[in-house]
Amino acid sequence: MSTIKNSDKTDFSKGPVWKCIVAQAIPLTVAQIVQLLYNVVDRIYLGHMGNGMALTGVGLTFPVVTLIMAFTALFGLGGVPLFAIKRGAGDDKAAGKILGNSFALLLSSSVILTLTGYAFAKPILFAFGAGQDSYLYAKEYLDVYLLGTVFSMISTGMNGYINAQGFPRIGMWSVAIGAICNIILDPVFIFGFKMGVSGAALATIISQAASAVWILRFLTKKKIPIPLCKNNVKIFKDITKDICKLGTSNAIMHGTNCLVQVVCNSTLQLFGGDLYVGIMTVTNSVREIFTLPVMGIVTGAQPVISYNYGAKQYERVRSGIRFNTLIGTGYTLIAWLTVILFPKFWFGIFSDDAQMLSAGIEAMKIYFFGFVFMALQFSGQSVFQAVGDAKHAVFFSLLRKAIIVVPLTLLLPRMGLGVLGVFISEPISNVIGGTASYLTMRMTVYRKIKNATNKL
Repeated sequence: MSTIKNSDKTDFSKGPVWKCIVAQAIPLTVAQIVQLLYNVVDRIYLGHMGNGMALTGVGLTFPVVTLIMAFTALFGLGGVPLFAIKRGAGDDKAAGKILGNSFALLLSSSVILTLTGYAFAKPILFAFGAGQDSYLYAKEYLDVYLLGTVFSMISTGMNGYINAQGFPRIGMWSVAIGAICNIILDPVFIFGFKMGVSGAALATIISQAASAVWILRFLTKKKIPIPLCKNNVKIFKDITKDICKLGTSNAIMHGTNCLVQVVCNSTLQLFGGDLYVGIMTVTNSVREIFTLPVMGIVTGAQPVISYNYGAKQYERVRSGIRFNTLIGTGYTLIAWLTVILFPKFWFGIFSDDAQMLSAGIEAMKIYFFGFVFMALQFSGQSVFQAVGDAKHAVFFSLLRKAIIVVPLTLLLPRMGLGVLGVFISEPISNVIGGTASYLTMRMTVYRKIKNATNKL
């Protein structure tokens, strides 16, 4: 493959920093958009089945899926910045061990999570806000989805190691293959074979399996800079500790998302019933549409920043941070305005239920207020992760969701705001959490790098 031979693409210390980031970010952003289709196409089909309860049921499984992603982030994405830093420092042997160790952790944890999911599915779903009717759809989806846990964790957790070696187009195709399979198989299984919710789940796991095979096939090629070698596929105590230390921030980010989803669904079930659980499912789906592209930008910048940080090219690190923040802020501002101006269009993608649409539009506009501040959260958070600052990365993962959103979600509805209190909690956390994360990054990491630059 010609892409593998073009080794200069893997050296992030050459050329303008913004070009390195764009070269990474464009394929990754395309991949994130494709991933968007992967994530939401099930909901689009199910939302137009003529039964809003199917969409609500699938929405109830989000916390379980998010929890699986939390462990994927802990053991997979947690190793990527360490891997990139070692590459930048020229220590390929250590980078190879990190790659193998991460793969071993993903495999072992996927087995444990699958067994745990089947053992406790019923109490988990009712704790997450299921009603008697919506539970049946949620369980039907989850019973099939859990079979593909290992594929989900490998495809998501290992793809970052392709991007970190300078092959974002391959990383893009890793996502695209699964998404294309999912788009094709969904209507076949849901409508053609009349499998409904279980058909959507089956299409998803087949698609995830296709992505996982593609990724492993590429990473085991001997021609790439640092391949996945059989001898390195083991759990090293010290490396696992370092991976978990940095991956904790990613895991907490997903874990707190899981906590928020549970608290939101259970509170909405109490104050509004299955209708508002369904509305939150649609709102979260629209949010994914606008979040994934900016995640592509910061994900593209992260290996560039990590590599140059490991190579002690501090001015390039600062340049990367500035570019990352500017693009992210511009994008999220446009996204925010788009939702405020055309809420009916975005809601209608997922549901044509008149009752859900009538109540959901205003709730979605409130939920998205202040979305631009998410760019500051992403920028600060990604920089902390890129330079290995686990302490701040973990704290700001907790701040926005666990410390701000969860208490407000529980408190505001009981102060007379009802279901609207749940939707108001998100913009408050965006403003406070995003501002705090970015300002702290500027006063710590950015200032430290600036001082180091002046000493060179």
